[in-house]
Amino acid sequence: MAAQSQPTSEQLLERILSSLSDDKAEDVVQIDLRGKTSIGDYMVLASGRSTRQVAAMSEKLMDRLKQEFRISCKVEGKDAGDWVLIDTGDVIVHLFRPEVREFYQLEKMWMPAGAESAPAAPAAED
Repeated sequence: MAAQSQPTSEQLLERILSSLSDDKAEDVVQIDLRGKTSIGDYMVLASGRSTRQVAAMSEKLMDRLKQEFRISCKVEGKDAGDWVLIDTGDVIVHLFRPEVREFYQLEKMWMPAGAESAPAAPAAED
């Protein structure tokens, strides 16, 4: 088998968005962080309807990234399922229950001033 190179942040973002779409994530938003911070290139925020769905989405996302890109993600909050943070290195993913997302309002903190919280572009189909 040929050695697999690290995915670009755009490839990683596309796979994350595809995974969240497959798992019926709601209100998916992507934020471009390039040039704004060194924590990553993109941030993705999404909601699940329950703690069970949030935990399942995070588990499946981490499994898919590990299988496809050999990436081991850092994860926080999966056991509680209210707010799960997945750090892939280049893309930071926040999965919330709707009430928790509304309380913290991360979009307001990271979106450019005056920008609307636009939904993430749908993943391209192969």
